[in-house]
Amino acid sequence: MVVALVFGVWAGGHPGVLPGFARDALVGDEDAQVFDDAMDRITSDYYKKVDRNDLLNASLDAAVKSLNDRFSKYIDPKEYRAFQESTNGAFEGVGLNVEEVPQGLRVLTVFDGGPADKAGIEEGDRIVAVDDQSIEGKSSDASTGMIKGPAGTSVRLRLRTKAGEVREVRLKRARVAVPVSEGEMVRRDGDEFAHVSLAQFTSGAHGAVGEKVRNLIKRGAKGVVLDLRDNGGGLLEEGVLVSSIFIPEGTVVTTRGRNRPERTFTASGDAINPKVPVVVLVNGNTASASEIVTGALQDRDRATVVGTKTFGKGVFQEIESLENGGALDITVGEYFTPKGRNLGPRNGRPGGIVPDVRAEDDPKTPRRDEALDKALDVLAQKTGG
Repeated sequence: MVVALVFGVWAGGHPGVLPGFARDALVGDEDAQVFDDAMDRITSDYYKKVDRNDLLNASLDAAVKSLNDRFSKYIDPKEYRAFQESTNGAFEGVGLNVEEVPQGLRVLTVFDGGPADKAGIEEGDRIVAVDDQSIEGKSSDASTGMIKGPAGTSVRLRLRTKAGEVREVRLKRARVAVPVSEGEMVRRDGDEFAHVSLAQFTSGAHGAVGEKVRNLIKRGAKGVVLDLRDNGGGLLEEGVLVSSIFIPEGTVVTTRGRNRPERTFTASGDAINPKVPVVVLVNGNTASASEIVTGALQDRDRATVVGTKTFGKGVFQEIESLENGGALDITVGEYFTPKGRNLGPRNGRPGGIVPDVRAEDDPKTPRRDEALDKALDVLAQKTGG
C-alpha cells in the first residue's frame, strides 16, 4: 500500500515510467499531481541543485523501508544491473559472497582466483569500510553495490580479521565467474560418497548440481551429501529443479499470496535412483530457496537433514522492473513445504528447519569440518558402512 501510494503519486504526472497495468490505475489520481508538484518545487526552488532521479530513488527507497519488511527493498538502476549479473552466475567485482552484519559485511565465501582471494581475504573476515566510507548499518545491497564496479577499476576495503586485526587492501576489480557448484568424492568407513555443494541458486544451478551428482554416482558414490551451508537462496525455479534431482515426482513447494494465486510446484522428473541415500547439510545461513529444497527432501522422506537450524525465511519476493531502470524486490507471498509447513517466524517463535541430526563445526579446530564428518557418518550408517 505504501509503495503504491508513494510511487503512484509521483508517477501520476509521469505515466511513462509506469508499466502498462499500473498506468491506467494511477494516472489522473489527485495525489499524483500533489506529489509531482512537490517534486517540481524541490527541483526548481531548493537552494542547491537537486537531481530529480535522486529524489525518485530516495522516495522509493523510503517507501519500501516503511513497510518494515527486512526482505523487501527498492533496487536503484545501478544496483539492479549488478543484481541481474549476479543471478546469471557472473559479475564484475572482487570475488566474495557476503552477508549483512551490524558492522558491515561478513565474508562467507572467497572465490578461488578472484581479487579477494589473491589479497588474502578469508572467510569470517568483516568488511567495515569501502573507500574510507563506513558501511556500518548499511544494507547488504548498498554495501555490495559500493564494492562492485567495472573490471579494471580499484576499490579499497577496510577489514577486521577473525583475529581482530584491522587492515586495508586495495583490489582491482575483475570479471568474476561464480563457482555455482563444486563436487568431490570422499571416503568414509571404506565407502565412497559424493559431496556436492551449491553456493547460490543462480540461473543454471540445477544443471551444475545434477551433473556432479550423477557423475559421482557413476564413479561409485554410494550416497550424496548436498551441502547448502551459507547458501542464502536465489531463484525459486532453480530450487524446484534442484529438488527434482532427488525427488522423482510430486509436490516440492506451494506458494500463496494476497494478490497471487496459489501455485504448487512439482518435481520435473528424471531423478536419481531413489535408493541412493541423501543427506542435506545446513546451517543458520541456509535460507530461502535452500530451505525450500531442504524442506521438500525432509518432508518427502528423501533425505536426512544434518547441521544446525536454518535461517527461517517463509516468504518469497518478486522482482518487478520499473521503467527508470530500477526495480522493486518486494515480498508478495509465503511458501509452504509439501507437509504444509511455513518456515518463517510464527507467534513469536523463530522459524527455520530443525535438523534431524545436529552438527556444527568447532571454532577451535578451523581446519576440520566436523559438520561434514557427521553428515558422512549418517550416510555410512544408511549404507551399512
